[in-house]
Amino acid sequence: MGQENNTADVESLQKSGRRSGSCLNSFLITSIIVLFALVAALAAFGVMAVKKLQSKLDVPRRVSESELFEKMSGAQQPSVAFNMEKFAYLEAMKNSLKNGTMEWADVKYGVGSSIGSKFVFDSHQMSLKPQQSGVYFMYVEVKITCTFRCNTSVVHLNVSNKLTCDVELPSQKKSVSKKCWTVSTLENEGLITQMRVPDKGFQDWKLDLKNSGLGLFLID
Repeated sequence: MGQENNTADVESLQKSGRRSGSCLNSFLITSIIVLFALVAALAAFGVMAVKKLQSKLDVPRRVSESELFEKMSGAQQPSVAFNMEKFAYLEAMKNSLKNGTMEWADVKYGVGSSIGSKFVFDSHQMSLKPQQSGVYFMYVEVKITCTFRCNTSVVHLNVSNKLTCDVELPSQKKSVSKKCWTVSTLENEGLITQMRVPDKGFQDWKLDLKNSGLGLFLID
């Protein structure tokens, strides 16, 4: 009789042990699944955070200086693509090419002007002055055409020693276009464009007014 009871007790303990082991296994499996889910969620969050940070860091690289020039230099009405207060554009006034200060004028469109509120243009001194110190994108563009018989020559442009542009004029060409640009730190200083040309044999080269101008844009 005692032996039967001992056998029953052993079987009972074995069944209890199997049940406990089964519960422990289930708990461990559940814990592993939950832990895996948490790790996956954290990994996904980390990837998203890194991508977001990378996209912010990549912005200056994506907007290169050359792309900025392409957007700005062809815009007769720059307010379409840019905050107008940061932009100024002047158009050539006279088609004759001669030594001295180039004459500019702002471009009128609607009730607006091509000179933003952060700039002052002195039409007497032909000076374009930024009112805010900062980093600026500056460019000058010219189109020069031959009206009769033209000799080979060259035009030198200098914007207050911040930007220089040499335009070579081959005798066999009837029209020459040139765009020069730079990025420069400017204080509250007026910018004046000086032109230098040869003394002789230049009278038949003329400036195309609608395609010649000076542009300035505040970057930072």
